[in-house]
Amino acid sequence: MDIDRKDTALVITDPQNDFLSPEGATWGLVGESVTENNTVEHIEQLLIAAKEEGIEVFVSPHYYYPTDNGWQFGGTVETMMHDIHMFSREGALTMEGFEGSGADWLERYKPYLDDGKTIVASPHKLYGPASNDLSLQLRKRGIDKLILAGMSANLCTEQHLRLLLEDGFEVAVVKDATAGAKHPELGDGYAAALVNYGFIADTEESEGPLLWCRPVVGAYSKRAARDRARPVVGTPT
Repeated sequence: MDIDRKDTALVITDPQNDFLSPEGATWGLVGESVTENNTVEHIEQLLIAAKEEGIEVFVSPHYYYPTDNGWQFGGTVETMMHDIHMFSREGALTMEGFEGSGADWLERYKPYLDDGKTIVASPHKLYGPASNDLSLQLRKRGIDKLILAGMSANLCTEQHLRLLLEDGFEVAVVKDATAGAKHPELGDGYAAALVNYGFIADTEESEGPLLWCRPVVGAYSKRAARDRARPVVGTPT
């Protein structure tokens, strides 16, 4: 991928307390993976680099409103999210109770996400951007290349990867700026995601304004697997 601030953006999925805070609703499932990958720190590194280099940042958040409780069917994880009130908000048109809730941004990300420049898409409701306006927001700004990170690896992040590729975007996933659930019966979500990233993600080296220092913050690529120790510093264009 050729990274250029004119047509490249950083996309973060679900940088919210319920995934990334030890007090979050899913920490018991994802906390080990988040800690092992230093996911919180790596997402912040991406945000800092993007802001410093003039790369636009987009967030695809996950929110549930009281009206969503009327859904009559759902899959395993979807049902669990409703049961534990994950990403729960008081309503679509109110911020009551939002500050510091599970649906709120992780506190350390707020200087970057609440700077008046980050584009926050409408919420996705299951896993991917088919139910929100992320693609529209990207296209309207002339963006066609994406650096993708966020939560969780085999669910929202992977589904964003798949649908954005289908929508004609070039996408690179940052494999250690994500994490996944470890479930005693369902298995290791992060390990499952890495297999699929290897099959479907952009496998070209990233050259551009973001600093990639592998394996700390490296785009998932075949060359990166062969050449982990060598830092690559791009020059802004």
